[in-house]
Amino acid sequence: MPSREIALRVAEPVEADPPGLMRRTADYLPSRNWRAWLIGRPLSTADAPHQTVGRTVGLAVFASDALSSTAYATQETLLVLSVAGAAAFAHAFPISVAIVVLLVILTLSYEQTIHAYPSGGGAYIVARDNLGETAAQIAGAALLTDYVLTVAVSISSGVAQIASAFPTLYAHRVALSVLCVLIVMMVNLRGVRESGITFAIPTYFFVAMMYLTVGVGLFRYLAGGLGSVIEPPPLQLGTTVAPLGAFLILHAFSNGTTALTGVEAISNGIPAFREPRSRNAGVTLLWMSGILGTLFLSITFLATRIGAVPSEQETVISQLARTVFDGRGPIYLAGIAATTLILIMAANTSFADFPRLGALQAADGFLPKQLTYRGSRLVYSHGIELLAFLACVLIVAFRASVSALIPLYCIGVFLSFTLSQAGMTRRWWTLGRRSPGEARGWFPKMILNAVGAACSALVVVLFALTKFREGAWVVVLVIPILVSILFAIHRHYRDVAARLSLDHYGAPPRVARHRVIIPISSMHQGTLAALRYARALSSDITAVHVSSDASEARRLQKEWASWGEGVRLVLLESPYRLLLEPLLSYIEEVARHRQPNETITIVVPQLVPEHKWHNLLHAQTAVFLRLALIFRRGIVITNVPYHLAPQPVS
Repeated sequence: MPSREIALRVAEPVEADPPGLMRRTADYLPSRNWRAWLIGRPLSTADAPHQTVGRTVGLAVFASDALSSTAYATQETLLVLSVAGAAAFAHAFPISVAIVVLLVILTLSYEQTIHAYPSGGGAYIVARDNLGETAAQIAGAALLTDYVLTVAVSISSGVAQIASAFPTLYAHRVALSVLCVLIVMMVNLRGVRESGITFAIPTYFFVAMMYLTVGVGLFRYLAGGLGSVIEPPPLQLGTTVAPLGAFLILHAFSNGTTALTGVEAISNGIPAFREPRSRNAGVTLLWMSGILGTLFLSITFLATRIGAVPSEQETVISQLARTVFDGRGPIYLAGIAATTLILIMAANTSFADFPRLGALQAADGFLPKQLTYRGSRLVYSHGIELLAFLACVLIVAFRASVSALIPLYCIGVFLSFTLSQAGMTRRWWTLGRRSPGEARGWFPKMILNAVGAACSALVVVLFALTKFREGAWVVVLVIPILVSILFAIHRHYRDVAARLSLDHYGAPPRVARHRVIIPISSMHQGTLAALRYARALSSDITAVHVSSDASEARRLQKEWASWGEGVRLVLLESPYRLLLEPLLSYIEEVARHRQPNETITIVVPQLVPEHKWHNLLHAQTAVFLRLALIFRRGIVITNVPYHLAPQPVS
């Protein structure tokens, strides 16, 4: 790629600038390349305020996960009840009513969180500020785990909808799921605003089709002409039929709470909304909860009335749509297409929140600092790519099976719900006790958050107990391990900061002597360039050649006598034709005998070919030598690149 001149213009000085400080601003525009074609032209930092979204687009960005859960939450509830036989399906609607009551409590609780923490961060920030660092990292680990599972579950469920309409695609569901993850990742790399606009149409198309389906279904039910599913898939009862008891009801309830995943997403992404951010985010949360609650209740009610059967061969939504619309006609296909799109787009919520949460934790020193870097489109690109990779691993490992992934789901999100609401409860308690005049109405707010925390904690316990043997034990094990890793990363960053701190450092030690070693393979222009550079550093220079060929060593000696400028040359005999090992041994021996305040610099000549692919044709000894020496304490490695002169035009 041809180099481009970077123009610098002098910027206006700031009044508080110290003497000797100059400000320059680069007028450099990134060149057009394949990344710009794929994800869009780079955006400047000044464009950030223009990348925020309003309520309409915000609903598509942050509510698609919650709305999409209506496509499989009813099925997961019926799947548990099917163990007791088809008669147990009558309990699905009362269970869904209880879940919607919990939704109302969580919505009101998170509405308070949005206005109390307008900078976003959700459960992580609330737990950090009110419950301490350990609780914050538990909340962060739980949410990160949940976001990965959200992508895997929603996209696997979307592909299952396609397979319901076109059964021949069932065998290719894993490849299709991975492809969908990569597509959603690419759209999100283009930026929050652009991905939101892209996903708004599928989101509202789904909402319209679902309301059309349940509206027509309820009308036909009230008119007495709805009927039941024609040729439903067989009901898989398994080897044993369990009696319908309290444990089974609680099991079905915990499965149905998958409808509540994503409720916290808006509180995490408040900074993505336009001003007034808190108000816009709060209104969007109410919109989302209203749509979610009405659709979930309606779908569950109609599914139990038509005799829908939970099955991986055909989803409950597919059975409901073809019953309501009398077959697999155009409206049925439109409904399945809308459901498939929203399930795939539901991953967008995780792609919007996972990178933001990762950046918050990385800024606090609990995740790699690279997650705080914004990409060319002002999004946390590394977080987006990491999420896509982890989700693909899960999809491949679980063969894109929604029923296999669901047991891993919900524990993380409800654990974060619990910590968030517990943190808000303590916040109101502290404000009320400290300054009751300023925190008006703190007591009812505290009670509401306390109820939300208790309900969420109950769901965590229920899910852990009822789903433990089916796979929930994995999440119960993974979250503590992930928290341990987060604290290990934090200890590393804290230790590095302490060792690099200038506090009590004093004056740096003076370099009393500078010794330079130049590894050489042969005499050429690059060797002379390295030698000239070394002479500018010190007069104590040693050239070292590892010899495995006597005739080549003799020729080097003759050339060195002519071109070495009197610098001493050390020949290291290598009878086993090793290169790095004898050289490293010699350098370590010199380092052991160095004097106090003596610096040893290894000056390595490095060939830079005219084309990058030419590197494959060279041994890259300089690169391997640098990698081998970089961990040696007290040694400085300097590469001296030498560029080949361009070939003359004939």
